[in-house]
Amino acid sequence: MLPDYLIVGTKRGGSTSLHEYLGHHPAIVAPNVIKGSHYFDVQFGRGWAWYRSHFPTVFRRAWMQSRHHLRMVVGEASPYYVFHPRALDRIAAALPSVKLILLARDPVQRAYSHHQYEVARGFESEPIERALDLEPERLAGEEQRMLDDPAYESFHHRHHSYLARGLYIEQVARLWALFPRDQVLVIASEQLFAEPRQALRRVTDFLGLQPFEVTSYEHHKSNRYETMTTAVRRRLAEFFAEPNHRLYDALGVDFGWTTPDA
Repeated sequence: MLPDYLIVGTKRGGSTSLHEYLGHHPAIVAPNVIKGSHYFDVQFGRGWAWYRSHFPTVFRRAWMQSRHHLRMVVGEASPYYVFHPRALDRIAAALPSVKLILLARDPVQRAYSHHQYEVARGFESEPIERALDLEPERLAGEEQRMLDDPAYESFHHRHHSYLARGLYIEQVARLWALFPRDQVLVIASEQLFAEPRQALRRVTDFLGLQPFEVTSYEHHKSNRYETMTTAVRRRLAEFFAEPNHRLYDALGVDFGWTTPDA
């Protein structure tokens, strides 16, 4: 099988939780990976056959469809896809009909959570204020180098993009440029966290699946961090205020994310 849907982002936005919830749907066949293959971003060099090996065979799909009398689908979640400069082009070339789900989290909260997550994993040694100061220098030229050299993997681009990953309007514009809009679903992560049943219903409607209930809406990969300071919150909110408004205008919805005067 080839994936019918991809959860393409965002990092620290709830993609693991959504992937786990969908795994309970009777019409979704579990892939041969825990969550995502990262094929279209950092594992592209492994080749198409390697990617396809992550999914069940069409024979298994046929057997399950005859058993459950449902159209069976499969997908994966690799939240770096929406940000990696080559991934979406690769997806469009290989899977032009795939459905794409973007979970967009309040970029203020996302950036802070991302930093704390990288610190906990040992990939960041700088405090948040210094990391934000360093980001332009760390990311300078990295995207172009990734475009020029398909084999190049940027540590800074993947792990230290606290501000850049929250510019969702740029990511949505790229999705819309490559795919019909009816193949793209953007959901605020806050809805998934606060109203998982309603958010999941939107996803199943988008995928053309029957609604279903999950026994437990556990938050996966959630962590407890030190409280964000007022100064950091204001700095991040001021940075994201204008791109957030452009996103709201493009989508026709105000997510009510953190503002500078909050």
